[in-house]
Amino acid sequence: MSGTFVYPKLYDVVIVGAGHAGIEAGLASARLGCQTLVLTQNADTIGQMSCNPAIGGLAKGHIVREIDALDGFMGDNADATGIQFRMLNLRKGPSVRAPRAQCDKKAYQFRAKVTLERSDLLDIKQGNVTRLIVEDGRVVGVESNFGLRFQTKAVVITTGTFMRGLLHVGLKNEAGGRMGDSVSTVSDCLKELGFEVGRFKTGTPCRLLARSIDFSKCERQEGDEPPPRFSFLRGKSFEQQNGLFTLNDTGKDVFHVEQIPCWITHTNTATHEIIRGNLDKSPMYSGIIEGVGPRYCPSIEDKVVRFAEKNSHQLFLEPEGRDTDEIYVNGVSTSLPFEVQYHFIRSVAGLENAEILRPGYAVEYDYCPPTQLRPTLETKRVGGLYFAGQINGTSGYEEAAGQGLVAGTNAALKVLEKPPFILTRSESYIGVLIDDLVTRGTAEPYRMFTSRAEYRLLLRQDNADMRLTARAMEIGLVRPERGAQFSEKLKQMESARRFVRENRIDSISLAAWFKRPDSEFGKLPAELREPYSDEIWQTLETDLKYEGYIRRQEEQIARASRQESRTIPLGINYLSMNGLRREAAQKLDAVRPLTLGQASRISGVTPADLTLLAILLEKTPVTES
Repeated sequence: MSGTFVYPKLYDVVIVGAGHAGIEAGLASARLGCQTLVLTQNADTIGQMSCNPAIGGLAKGHIVREIDALDGFMGDNADATGIQFRMLNLRKGPSVRAPRAQCDKKAYQFRAKVTLERSDLLDIKQGNVTRLIVEDGRVVGVESNFGLRFQTKAVVITTGTFMRGLLHVGLKNEAGGRMGDSVSTVSDCLKELGFEVGRFKTGTPCRLLARSIDFSKCERQEGDEPPPRFSFLRGKSFEQQNGLFTLNDTGKDVFHVEQIPCWITHTNTATHEIIRGNLDKSPMYSGIIEGVGPRYCPSIEDKVVRFAEKNSHQLFLEPEGRDTDEIYVNGVSTSLPFEVQYHFIRSVAGLENAEILRPGYAVEYDYCPPTQLRPTLETKRVGGLYFAGQINGTSGYEEAAGQGLVAGTNAALKVLEKPPFILTRSESYIGVLIDDLVTRGTAEPYRMFTSRAEYRLLLRQDNADMRLTARAMEIGLVRPERGAQFSEKLKQMESARRFVRENRIDSISLAAWFKRPDSEFGKLPAELREPYSDEIWQTLETDLKYEGYIRRQEEQIARASRQESRTIPLGINYLSMNGLRREAAQKLDAVRPLTLGQASRISGVTPADLTLLAILLEKTPVTES
């Protein structure tokens, strides 16, 4: 191509995009020893939190702890830049408890940027990728809109909402993946390569100026004390000279946060009447927006229409940072015109004089149905090409980051000619997420819930490192300091298990005492509690209290693993299999599952189909489809 400049450095892995998926993908690739390039449209928005500057929450908090257990970045950054920390569902069972942090938006973003800038084997460059270079079915490079070409052995695309993004405020719209930012046209290239491309929609609420809010009319919501951490790593994991972006003391023996309160208020019948009276001005209800929106994070218009019997909805007023007066209004995602937003916001208690700093808006964007991917997140159509984040139809920073870590890891492992890294449903929420995507696909923006996991008592947020860190250490994904701390924790856990078997309280062993419903480690006498940290006691208490349930789930996993271990040859021709129902053959041919277990989770494939498939696999020679 005339005017193309081929950059002289050959990269092992190129990451397209520097949001939450791109950050984890880039850092994972570099940790594994690959020369890595992160390409971003704007180097000033690396790690930007386009919606709420919050990390974690129900099920999402589990994912963040898993990312941290795999030596990822998100949990560490949330700990360092959080301004309010809470453990959700504390009154419920341990499987559904989850940490959440409200973060300082700019501190989180700046700390992410400097972490990438100072990481070994990782380069950052600003550029808008418009074209993938594919030769003999493998990706070999990317090209920017200014004709700059980078040669590489693998590419991870993490474009977020930027692929042909279209912003909507009322009946007006403009191109953009985020207000104030341009779009990506790389989906045009993906279509040319034969990928199926669909359209989704998401939205964000307006932001208000704090001094225009009457907080005396709102309910104050404090953070938890002591604040719950995300990261399992203790000590100064990031050089303290970056203190400008590190707000909290994350030392080994203390986690100190100057927490900022959030506030709660409610919509009312007047709010709902204003919204209902202006639905004709909503791009979603007037038919302008074609993309499918997230069912589990509805706009305020959706809430008013779908839950017409409700007279009010809860709103959370959440600060965007320690050094800004910008307030995020959680609960009023909207694409109504500015004047309608102005009026319905001012109908809410405490917001009668509120000034809108930024209006809420909706964004439509391209995504690629994720059944086009393998469990490694590599595309089936182009070798060495991986997708992660909202391009796969997910919503949320945490879901994106988990995918980014897996995609970046597998891209690096493929370059290094090492076996892939696949997380299963029985060992992680990230495994559940990816299996759901590549096996079942998604008809709407996918959001993680604890109910999606069959083995959630085993997949608790407190034991993520016990489940995953050893696996990450095996492939070289974990830095030495984390590996050393984890090895020491394993010794402490084993010692604590012996301790509760050998010591007694109330004339019974500690192990038996913990099985009582009202027995908690905090009630232990000081001399019994002193040898181990609260972290060790909390995990041990849960393991002992729910030992019977945990054993049953482990037995279920063992039974299911027999089906998971029965592999299906990649070249099998389902469409020519005699006796297999046409619908089942078509679904199997589209997804191309790796195991009978994965095949069993494909919508439209019945137990009878699986039985027949197992028999046919024994009898039918493998032919290329």
